[in-house]
Amino acid sequence: MKVYLETYGCQMNEYDSELVRSILTSHKHEFTPSLDHAEVVLLNTCAIREHAHEKIFYLLDHLKGRKRRQKGLVVGVLGCMAQSLRKEIIERAPHVDIVAGPDSYKRLPMLIEATRHHTEQAFDFSLSEFETYSDIAPQRVPGVNAWIAIMRGCDNFCTFCVVPYTRGRERSRELANIVLEAERVASEGFRQITLLGQNVNSYRNDEYDFADLMQAVSEVSGIARVRFTSPHPKDFPRKLLHAMAANPKLCKHIHLPLQAGSDGVLERMKRTYTRKEFLALVAEIRALMPEVSLTTDLICGFCGETDADFEQTLEVVREVGFDSAFTFKYSERKNTMASRQFPDDVPEEVKQERLLRLAELQKEITHERNVAELGKVYEVLVETPSKKDGNQWLGRTDHFKPVVFSGNVQAGDLVKVRIEAHGANTLMGAMVRDYRRTLRVYQEACCV
Repeated sequence: MKVYLETYGCQMNEYDSELVRSILTSHKHEFTPSLDHAEVVLLNTCAIREHAHEKIFYLLDHLKGRKRRQKGLVVGVLGCMAQSLRKEIIERAPHVDIVAGPDSYKRLPMLIEATRHHTEQAFDFSLSEFETYSDIAPQRVPGVNAWIAIMRGCDNFCTFCVVPYTRGRERSRELANIVLEAERVASEGFRQITLLGQNVNSYRNDEYDFADLMQAVSEVSGIARVRFTSPHPKDFPRKLLHAMAANPKLCKHIHLPLQAGSDGVLERMKRTYTRKEFLALVAEIRALMPEVSLTTDLICGFCGETDADFEQTLEVVREVGFDSAFTFKYSERKNTMASRQFPDDVPEEVKQERLLRLAELQKEITHERNVAELGKVYEVLVETPSKKDGNQWLGRTDHFKPVVFSGNVQAGDLVKVRIEAHGANTLMGAMVRDYRRTLRVYQEACCV
């Protein structure tokens, strides 16, 4: 059958969709980029934000009419939202044929056949203690970066987070199996690998830890850069910091989720670190890697957050000086510990006002950090043509900062670019032909 697959949410969902494509293709199904041509419509969903939920229900309402007009159309909801809101999906969208959680993808061919031939709904919400999909070769869209999930699930149980309930408990893949996948993506022409996990710090395989894995993947021929997301501040391995500082293939960028700057809020979130401990970790990271880029996640308006609590978050953001941040209003998720233990007592208008203040502060900091990049020369990994100007290219520095420039290059090239201007979130530059000479001239000018 012709399958249309749409993905919502994080990088792990993108990776899961690559698994789904591989599984269904091996069972003779065919993927189409057109919803109009589809016989099977699958929505791979996220459970993190309420806006994403409503977007899915809106699309499901649209597909209800489509099912009436197109006999035999199969509609399925996959992923985290399918796992966490399965009852609501079945009640609000009874025309949905398949509802399957993140550990059920291998059974999708069977579920499709069940709905196709028996005109009955097919559900699978089982959570596995062992499933890592390490025996499935993801079907990737050609490009520069390849996602590789090194583990699944999470054992942290932050009170605001639904992931342990939608993806199950933590389990790691074998290091040798991950390296084999890295070798495969290198042979397919990918130049960069991003290792994925809900908490990559917790990766363990026999005597190997995450630093060992990063080192092993970096040694794969053809791979120019290795990234990862996301670590947890509570158990950041110092061994990893030293490996990153010493190995040029390990990118000098860390996405380090703060979430809040108040110890009281952090305790209610069950983040298991304090403001002081977070700042000490940042200081240690920058002592080893002075040019490191730090990005973060921030939540405002969490249960019980006072004006004083929020001011402490602003203080930490100013002190750290993150290069960029994802900022969110707290949105209560069903089945989380926070929804059971704490009232969602911060008024919506207060959440919105705090979100705007937080975003404005980060905008100022990002501007300052971008100004500091002017005149510097970076090695940039070329990714795609620029969306705004097809005659220019978009690439990223080792520090994950996007750079737009012109030049006779192609995706996957590593080129030297001097930063000459900046926008709100993007740097603009020019390719450097004689890097050593240009850098010396710039340094001499700075000294003068």
